[in-house]
Amino acid sequence: MLRQVDKKQATISDLDRKLLKILLSPNGDLKSSKHLSAKLEIPMTTVRRRRKRLESKFLKMHYVLDIEKFGWKRVDFFISIRDGMVNAVANKMLDFDEVTYIGKSIGEHTIDLRVETILKDNASILDFLEKIKAMDGIKDVVWSEIVSVVGRKISIPSSIIDRI
Repeated sequence: MLRQVDKKQATISDLDRKLLKILLSPNGDLKSSKHLSAKLEIPMTTVRRRRKRLESKFLKMHYVLDIEKFGWKRVDFFISIRDGMVNAVANKMLDFDEVTYIGKSIGEHTIDLRVETILKDNASILDFLEKIKAMDGIKDVVWSEIVSVVGRKISIPSSIIDRI
């Protein structure tokens, strides 16, 4: 069954779209209202008012600790679950201190959960891997670690911002 589109769907102006393209670019959060005002050639009061509205209604903002500077690693585990135990396994894994994020996955038939963790070293990766494998409901697990960032782009493509 097709879901009906909510008729009260949010809308934004062309100016809001221009602001979003700048704010969502890498390091966009570091752009001052003065910088935005000059770049868009609009009054700073307009920038502040619009930015405040966008930040309160449409943008998710959060800080991320650069754990690599402290010698820690961000490691993703991709887990295949058996016997329909996805929710049970996910909820149990939320109790682990190392886990920062869990998402259900579709698409690749061998991945039911993506679990993001923060771990100190290769020995902790191995220990955590064994901890997962020992859990009831686990069929298989693989892990991946980003070792270097090649580049960053705008978090939402401009073409999509143009269509919202």
